[in-house]
Amino acid sequence: MLEQMGKNAKSASRVLGRLSTKEKNEALNNIAKELMLQRDKILAANAEDIKKAKDNGISDVMIDRLMLNDKRIESMCSAIGELIALDDPVGEVISMTKRPNGLLIGQKRVPLGVVAIIFESRPNVSVDAATICLKTSNAVILRGGKEAINSNIALSEAMRDALEKSGLPRDAVQLIHDTNRETATKLMRLNKYVDVLIPRGGAGLIRAVVDNANVPVIETGVGNCHVFIDESADIDMAVKIVDNAKTQRPSVCNAIENLLVHESIAEKALPPVYERLKEHSVEIRGCEKTRAVIKDAKPATDEDYYTEFLDYILAVKVVSGVDEAIEHINKYGSGHSEAIITESYKNSQKFLELIDAAAVYVNASTRFTDGGEFGLGAEMGISTQKLHARGPMGLCAMTSTKFIIYGDGQTR
Repeated sequence: MLEQMGKNAKSASRVLGRLSTKEKNEALNNIAKELMLQRDKILAANAEDIKKAKDNGISDVMIDRLMLNDKRIESMCSAIGELIALDDPVGEVISMTKRPNGLLIGQKRVPLGVVAIIFESRPNVSVDAATICLKTSNAVILRGGKEAINSNIALSEAMRDALEKSGLPRDAVQLIHDTNRETATKLMRLNKYVDVLIPRGGAGLIRAVVDNANVPVIETGVGNCHVFIDESADIDMAVKIVDNAKTQRPSVCNAIENLLVHESIAEKALPPVYERLKEHSVEIRGCEKTRAVIKDAKPATDEDYYTEFLDYILAVKVVSGVDEAIEHINKYGSGHSEAIITESYKNSQKFLELIDAAAVYVNASTRFTDGGEFGLGAEMGISTQKLHARGPMGLCAMTSTKFIIYGDGQTR
């Protein structure tokens, strides 16, 4: 089955590679229309997934990741509209130089080819991934989690119907219906057909992909993010940012899991932060100095500081200053998004320079690490690696380059 899907995807990618931007945008517009036409069918499929999730005791936070409704489908369609408005990077010549021998040597953006996505419970990923791949002339093979299988089938079939109505191969978008782990492992090794594999999910999924794949992998997603409240911080600002970064949507990768506070401001900053977080029933796990200020805090373990909770849980540590904060973040963080709240220009610049992460903030919430918020349109994910793509992966990240050389008879 996977072998055939790979062949079909490779064939479809060659068709996509010849499309004009206008043709791709028309297909994207048809996908948005088809999602709305099939909305009732999609929501019914999602209701099946939600019921099974509740029957299996899945947490409310994770059910929120799984849930679709009218507003979220409309948001998907709106994102497709924004994607259509973005410049198509495919075919862009990004450099051209003339050598002493007269050769003109340039680089041109080209599609990656066939992209495979392994993701977990968020069904909107199937639409985000497929439409970004279509805009960049890539075929896509989707493999979602069992929790969202009915939703993903409904969404992928709607997109395939739209492709067919556009005169394009249905197999430009394919979904693997078998959610067994063995099938995912086989996909990770389909290097004869798959050019790039992107995992989107928790640490366990990403580690499994990195350990088992022989297809090139772009790591995304794990977000053990921090906010550090420096000694010069505006406390009202700090309370607002910590609250937003933790509670606005705790189940996503750019929500914070750790809070660090300068020891000289801990007794002033921690109580108002805690009072705001209590409104959302956030559980605090803290170091000894934290628990001296927040009496309800549970003792934090070393493992807590490494953990992406994706829940209303926050690990807190009081530190001696910006140097210890940087050391802590670079040890425990996942290289995703980190923030400092400070009025010190010197400390802000040190934090920006020395923190090893894809996105580093001064006086702003980590929740902005997102393709749409960065002006990139819909994103494929947040890359936490350093090769090819880092941070929100917009359209350019879904292309490669090739050298193009013009001569007039040169030989070597």
